[in-house]
Amino acid sequence: MRNAHFRVLLLAGLLGLAGCASTPTITTVKAPPTPSAFTEAHQLAQSDVRGNAAQIEALLATLDDTSLARHTTALAANDPLYALAGRAMLRRGLTPPHPFNRGPELANRAPAAADGYRPPNALAVLLPLSGAMANAAKPVRDGLMAAYYAERRARPPVRFYDTSAGVVAAYQRAVAEGADYVVGPLQRGEVDALFARGELPVPVLALNRGERETPEGHIAFSLAPEDEGIAAAEWLIARQASRAVVILNPGDDALRRAANAFSERLHQRGGQVIETVRLGNAASHLNIATNTPVDAVYFAIRGEQARNLMPQINQRPALANAARIAAAQITSGMGNAEEASALDGIVFPGESLQTRNLSGIPANPGTLTPSARGGAARLFAFGHDAWLIASYPERIGNPREGGLGGATGVLKLDGFGNITRSPDWSVLRGGVALPHSGR
Repeated sequence: MRNAHFRVLLLAGLLGLAGCASTPTITTVKAPPTPSAFTEAHQLAQSDVRGNAAQIEALLATLDDTSLARHTTALAANDPLYALAGRAMLRRGLTPPHPFNRGPELANRAPAAADGYRPPNALAVLLPLSGAMANAAKPVRDGLMAAYYAERRARPPVRFYDTSAGVVAAYQRAVAEGADYVVGPLQRGEVDALFARGELPVPVLALNRGERETPEGHIAFSLAPEDEGIAAAEWLIARQASRAVVILNPGDDALRRAANAFSERLHQRGGQVIETVRLGNAASHLNIATNTPVDAVYFAIRGEQARNLMPQINQRPALANAARIAAAQITSGMGNAEEASALDGIVFPGESLQTRNLSGIPANPGTLTPSARGGAARLFAFGHDAWLIASYPERIGNPREGGLGGATGVLKLDGFGNITRSPDWSVLRGGVALPHSGR
């Protein structure tokens, strides 16, 4: 009996102790919040904006237009991220909130007219006027002079210098003869050779983009294939077209660069290149594997190749109803009007010579000079716009002004000294480039 009573008391004591034992507390450790793409880009910019530029651009590309604009507007103009964020806005056709302080020194120029016209006092133009590149230089020269003579107000004297014997010597001679602004040179290697000289006494509007960064106080203007590829990707994203097939002639360096930039930007913006079809120069068969419907076909080929492929494209259900967008070279070798009609509906970045009224320039300047016809028309338009950039420096430098409407599109200066170009989009109809109403 006594043992039974003891066992009861012992059991009660143990139960009492168990009741007094503390229940272990489980602490949930929350993972730190993942920084937004813009926050991460900002941190990278604060650390090393130049070294991290590619990663920053990829992060900014993931933002929608509203988020990119909102975050960029909150940045100060001197924030390390602002130049990259502002350029990302420009490439989407958005307006950055602050000017980019990258233009030439203007203190020695007369005050600007009401429309921003403020030309240099003495203009020098460096071009390869002889040698292998002379044929490319001629339409650039003619386009610049067409815009020059279209201006009825006071104009500076213009002198041309041949860079074939050396670009540095041509620049030095121009400066010695009184130029206070230099347009050119035209070739990438020449641009690098000139900017490698270090501090230059007279500001330069280079007509190409070299490997070196554009120095402070100077500007680079280019019809870079990469810019056109990026613009094409942005054009599709703006229309909710995110799945594309690329048809590429890899033997053409400019087309290859455009296609690579297109594919990279489409991927950064959340899209996908389903397949890249690489053609030989004489290829006429479209060897494509995908049967998945796509939103768009991007033609990084010339007109004659595209024309031969169109029957096959139209017969494939995956491609037949896709949007069709191309590099500017699509107009090369289209054939006669009947043959070119196979390309109807293809949209491409087209110069505005036939699609926009340019002050003082005939509606079709090709009727006046061969250098404004066919493939040369792009270089004619390029030269035309070089004069505008030299003469309206404040219009291009302040994005709030809406940019400068030129023959190659709307021109604005970014935070790295490069002209960004929002092209006018054209559409092919019966072998004729017409303004695309959906631009």
